[in-house]
Amino acid sequence: MLLFVAASVGWVLVYRFVPVPLTWPMGRDAINGRHLERDWEPLANMAPAMARSVIAAEDSRFCSHSGFDLEAMEAAVLRNAEGGRLRGGSTISQQTAKNAFLWPGRSYVRKVLEAWFTVLIELLWDKPRIMEVYLNIAEMGPGVYGAEAAARHYFNVSASKLSNSQAARIAAILPQPVKRKAAAPGPFVRRYARNIERRARIVRRDGLDACLQG
Repeated sequence: MLLFVAASVGWVLVYRFVPVPLTWPMGRDAINGRHLERDWEPLANMAPAMARSVIAAEDSRFCSHSGFDLEAMEAAVLRNAEGGRLRGGSTISQQTAKNAFLWPGRSYVRKVLEAWFTVLIELLWDKPRIMEVYLNIAEMGPGVYGAEAAARHYFNVSASKLSNSQAARIAAILPQPVKRKAAAPGPFVRRYARNIERRARIVRRDGLDACLQG
């Protein structure tokens, strides 16, 4: 147990300073012969609209929680119990922990490890680093990882040049990045992206991304 704790803490500390070299989905795609599009980009070089859009879409309390949003988790449980569209209550911190250190799945073992790594990154990283890692390793299309690769793949611009609407479209495909298209979205993604764009304006107005400001 002590060896596991020491190894996991060391792993998290390394990723505080070093770009994440590989994730489970990246390895899966590489093994399957899919070309990977990825290009690590510091958060400071990305358009602020990108982080605001994912906060609006995925985790409106990102700057105020300590890794877990109990209100969102409770709402997700109630919605799922009532037969609504299944949806989790994972925060950006939890998704970052899962993407950087673990494998996909819903087993209890993975969920416990996800909680452990979430606690570690909240303790050992700051919020800008969590967002930076998330926006660089999240799957954003078939073989497309990170905001920089997604911006170039879908819109032929760098992440620093993303418009509000483009960033919202990328955020809109995050739940199903293989099925949804940012460049040529269907009616649902277009509506969802417009909603994200409106909510991103609220994120900016109310300072819900204040923890990311230098």
